[in-house]
Amino acid sequence: QVQLVESGGGLVEPGGSLRLSCTASGFAFSKFGMGWYREAPGMQRELVAFITNEAIRYSDSALGRFIISRDNTKNTTDLQMNSLKPEDTAVYYCHAKRFAWIYWGQGTQVTVSS
Repeated sequence: QVQLVESGGGLVEPGGSLRLSCTASGFAFSKFGMGWYREAPGMQRELVAFITNEAIRYSDSALGRFIISRDNTKNTTDLQMNSLKPEDTAVYYCHAKRFAWIYWGQGTQVTVSS
């Protein structure tokens, strides 16, 4: 059974940091591209960062503030988020993709507010 389980969300003040983690099981993790998406209220789900074994891609809003990483020995992918802004408030989803196989986690809430 495929599972993507996110953790690490919460409430943080502007300028603060959070680290999201995603633990995967039930599929060949090392063969999949892994990503983080987010969905704010009333907005479409958007890519934040994506990592394969060869490359990393960031959205414009994440570039320079967020760092995505993966550990193929632990089947995990993390998103380190720094210098958080109120507009980063959203539900963050872990995502796995390989060709037509696409998996999503259930999401973790990140709220940036003073």
